[in-house]
Amino acid sequence: MWFVFALLTTFAWGGADLFYKKGTDSNDKFSHLKIVIMVGLVMGIHATIYMFIKGLAFDSVDLVKYLPVSAFYILSMTIGYIGLRYMELSIASPVQNSSGAVTAILLFIFFPRELDILHIIGTVIITIGVFGLAVLEKKAETAARKANNVHIEKKYQIGFLAITFPILYCILDGLGTFADGIYLDELRLISEDAALVAYEYTFFSCAVLSFVYLKVLKKVNFNLFKERDKGYAAILETTGQFFYVFAMAKNAIIAAPLIASYSIFSIILSRIFLKEKLSRQHYAIIVFVLLGIALLGLADEL
Repeated sequence: MWFVFALLTTFAWGGADLFYKKGTDSNDKFSHLKIVIMVGLVMGIHATIYMFIKGLAFDSVDLVKYLPVSAFYILSMTIGYIGLRYMELSIASPVQNSSGAVTAILLFIFFPRELDILHIIGTVIITIGVFGLAVLEKKAETAARKANNVHIEKKYQIGFLAITFPILYCILDGLGTFADGIYLDELRLISEDAALVAYEYTFFSCAVLSFVYLKVLKKVNFNLFKERDKGYAAILETTGQFFYVFAMAKNAIIAAPLIASYSIFSIILSRIFLKEKLSRQHYAIIVFVLLGIALLGLADEL
């Protein structure tokens, strides 16, 4: 079932990326905190409902135990939200999601295991595809702007500041997923339910602090009910998180790079709903990555 959970996570986070893109205002310096508030709010609600349905008791020890993993994730996501103001999602998302390769390498180094040849080939194909998409998207964007004599704003140029955010995200998220693999799969330090609730309540705490900062200290006008795109992104982010925990608990070293391919689906959705065009090269890379995903699914059945 880990493969199904990983695919559901991939689809959900691909959709979340679409709404992150739509809901990010490059002129709003607090846009990243508003996203944190929406995501944290939805996660807090979900954690409460999940505990009630499953009959779980909240344990503050789990919150502290899982805090290192939560901190890596939340920090990386916040940095990613900031980066959306400086770089197009089509470039930022593939660069950020290279973290799956970082995780797989770290897990293989510290927790070596024998991998099926199909697992290896599928993982390599997906990783190459994600990197290739980042390069292709940058070339396509630059060519389109030059062809239309469009001035490239400084914040969208691949400068030191712009590229720093997705790279930092990649490193921090990779370390967080590596830690998750240790907690949930390799050493089983915490159960899936406890990890999910701990992470979502930690994110909720960050959302509360961010809300107080914006409303009380900065006096920023922020209406939760008017942030529809951020709300949709938060719902999809939380949905993906739910399935993610169970995927990582079963096969972290393979699930991590598979889930990282959600950038492919975010690109497809951007083309469909934002009317952006796909080139033949885009389709080739998408088919290439889907082949890698299919190989992982086949290996899981053998």
